[in-house]
Amino acid sequence: MKKSLTFFVPLAVLTATFILLPRIATLPPAHHELALISPYLVAVTGMFLAVHFHRGRPFTALFLIALFHFCYRTFLAGGITGIAQQGFLYTFALLLPPNFALLALMRERGILSVAGRLRFTFLAFQAGAAWLLYRHHFEDLLPLLTRPFVTLAPLDNLPVPQPILAVTLVSLILTAILALRRQAPIESGLLGALAAFAIACARITTPDLPAAFCSAAGLIITLSIIQDSYNMAFRDDLTGLPSRRALNESLHGLGRRYAVAMLDVDHFKRFNDTYGHDVGDQVLKMVAKKMEGVSGGGKAYRYGGEEFTVLFPGKRSADAIPHLEALRKAIEEYRLAIRSDDRPKDQKQGEGKRGSRQGTTEVSVTISIGVAESGDGQGTTAEVLKAADKALYRAKNKGRNQVCT
Repeated sequence: MKKSLTFFVPLAVLTATFILLPRIATLPPAHHELALISPYLVAVTGMFLAVHFHRGRPFTALFLIALFHFCYRTFLAGGITGIAQQGFLYTFALLLPPNFALLALMRERGILSVAGRLRFTFLAFQAGAAWLLYRHHFEDLLPLLTRPFVTLAPLDNLPVPQPILAVTLVSLILTAILALRRQAPIESGLLGALAAFAIACARITTPDLPAAFCSAAGLIITLSIIQDSYNMAFRDDLTGLPSRRALNESLHGLGRRYAVAMLDVDHFKRFNDTYGHDVGDQVLKMVAKKMEGVSGGGKAYRYGGEEFTVLFPGKRSADAIPHLEALRKAIEEYRLAIRSDDRPKDQKQGEGKRGSRQGTTEVSVTISIGVAESGDGQGTTAEVLKAADKALYRAKNKGRNQVCT
């Protein structure tokens, strides 16, 4: 389900672009001209958001899309009529896809940071190298760039030759793999924008299509920035669970009947002091992973520190307790493997010890849970949370590793 949601926004925007494309030609002249410059408007909007949220990768991608549209409007709008037009199209079609794949591969380092400045220096170097090759060796390189791999009529009719299409395909596959692995909005946005760019290049001579799909590429990246900023505000970075702010928002939308569970990792401070904060983070991630699968319609949140919350909309405490007991038992039975200090940290040295217990320690973790429901003298969500917190302390005082109401 998560993997399909990763691609939902890009697919929706690309589908809408295909549907709306025939209507652009029917617009009045003033509106039609606005449609043709819409890639700039979308790119500037997205770049403003990228600057605001310090997102260098989408800023760079939007800059490249806007630059491509500028070159299209300036040199390619009349079609591929000569070697100059070929040079512009082949340069963008050859260089932009690998750069998008590199942006997806990189971690976010900001816009004006050292990494950001190096990124734009690298782009400037590519532009300079492309210009030199075009001026002095383009005709020599043209047979290599246009050499076909297979004989297929649909490929032969495309303005982009097969070797450059192969580079685009490899870049798309690499970006798709990264988007699937990371499940992150920016990687998903880069993939969708790269697909839109590939469509624009493949149909560069179709009226209005390049502008429409450049707008789609910019919109996809802009939406990915918005989604990423939402995750920053409402999702816990360590565990991936919705944060306390998201919990507060969800509490406002509950009906009259709901149950709230407060969870706490038992003896977490002592565990942290014994094994270190890195292992403590592993514990929190493990607990969060188990909580994501809680049954009974519960939704998990990270409340703060080692505390978590589960909401059960429309449920009573008695309805939620069996599902919380199953969660508590699943965490209690899980064995977390911890690398000991004398285990080799070098990957090659440690390969021989994988699959064995030598050099590792297995530990178990338990949680205490307090449950409260609305309508038991608690008039507000804050009062229900407070009641659940009191029930949590009763569970701790009774010996921990149990559920109390």
